[in-house]
Amino acid sequence: MAVGGSGMFNTYSTTPKNATVVAKDKLLSIVKIYPNPVEDQLNIILSIGKDGTQTTIKIIDLLGNEVATLSNERLNAGEQTKSFIIPNRINPGIYFLRVIAGSESQVKRISVL
Repeated sequence: MAVGGSGMFNTYSTTPKNATVVAKDKLLSIVKIYPNPVEDQLNIILSIGKDGTQTTIKIIDLLGNEVATLSNERLNAGEQTKSFIIPNRINPGIYFLRVIAGSESQVKRISVL
């Protein structure tokens, strides 16, 4: 019985190798958002995995409503830095930044002063 249990653990230990392969195939990786809290300008460093990926960056309120679209463009592969002026119509508070690249998306919390 102990041998069968060991076999299960050995099989399980191969899972992280597969997870590493999946991570390499990602279209989108947000490296950094700064400054946070943001007052008037927001900088985003993101990594795109494939040339010509349609990328959209939006500000979403706590209820999930779209407040502003900062960018909607095709980006080339590699690490990119984007800077955006926060629109005046956005009141101070907590928001989410949704970055969509192809079929993948990531959401990060931001505070607007």
